[in-house]
Amino acid sequence: MNAIQAIQAAAASSDRVLKSYVGDLTDAELLERPHAECNCIAWQLGHLVVSQWGLLKMLKPDVVPPELPAGFAEKHARDNTDRNNPEGFWTKDEYLALYDAARTATIEVLGGISEADLDAPNPFERFREVFPTVGSMYLLAATHPMMHAGQFVPVRRELGKPVVI
Repeated sequence: MNAIQAIQAAAASSDRVLKSYVGDLTDAELLERPHAECNCIAWQLGHLVVSQWGLLKMLKPDVVPPELPAGFAEKHARDNTDRNNPEGFWTKDEYLALYDAARTATIEVLGGISEADLDAPNPFERFREVFPTVGSMYLLAATHPMMHAGQFVPVRRELGKPVVI
């Protein structure tokens, strides 16, 4: 296994965990929050979609993402976390379709670069201190869903859902 394959495997593992945790949740249950100061699962799924496209655009500026639904990016922006307003979210199926499109594009772009490309400096200066290389940015894109999936477990427990992993 080379470095690109390892990043792709990390992305696939993250996807399995995320989809296992949301697979049996209803659209209404996506509006639950793990804590009063946390965002609901729906917001987090939308954030993952928006950020996946954002990371990919940083790494490959000529990538043209599909148009997101009107208001989607704004609803899931980091500065739009009105935790007490459950209005205006999308369905689980819509989130997962958008998520899959973003992930597929990222994996395709990653598969088209060389291992040497992974060593190039991160083109996005704001992230460079923590993620210094292109490879570390792809690894961030691959594992970012795991950062959020851990927040889904307390919601699952509160709802009486079974352990899935």
